[in-house]
Amino acid sequence: MNWKTLEFEQLSARELYLILRARSAVFVVEQSHVFLDADGRDENALHVFAVEDMARPMPILAYARLQPGDAEDPEITIDKVLTSPLRRGDGTAEVLLERVLQAIAERWPGHAARVSAPLGLRDFYEQFGFRKTEGPYLEHGVAFIGLTRQVRGSQPLFGTRRRERDGVALVNTFELL
Repeated sequence: MNWKTLEFEQLSARELYLILRARSAVFVVEQSHVFLDADGRDENALHVFAVEDMARPMPILAYARLQPGDAEDPEITIDKVLTSPLRRGDGTAEVLLERVLQAIAERWPGHAARVSAPLGLRDFYEQFGFRKTEGPYLEHGVAFIGLTRQVRGSQPLFGTRRRERDGVALVNTFELL
């Protein structure tokens, strides 16, 4: 897997096309969400994603979009989070969130981050230090909650417990409380 963290202007036309294709495949086709995916927010966002074999029709294995806050709402918004059906359950989602949190710490140090996620993913996000701040509420007919991760001093981003899957060491990330 090749991980990338790029501004909109840094994305090649092919990368942008493949990202939009992956988002449509997961959110519109697989999850039946009817919405305009190209929502005008990609241009000001940071894009974190993993690719494998760009010659394949669906090489995006994981993706998340990071939107900066503003003076009124300074939290960083993490959205459009997805993993390819081929990579679910193999630790790719955990690595994606680690990379997202690292990008936030480097780009927007000291800022809290928030995500809106299906209720069933609450435990997944809580292992990264996110805590429920709103909901549940219905979004596309599914129960969602809002979760926020506050920044606490010089606390490390991730824990150091490691696990291995298919011979590859993965970090099991638990925020130190």
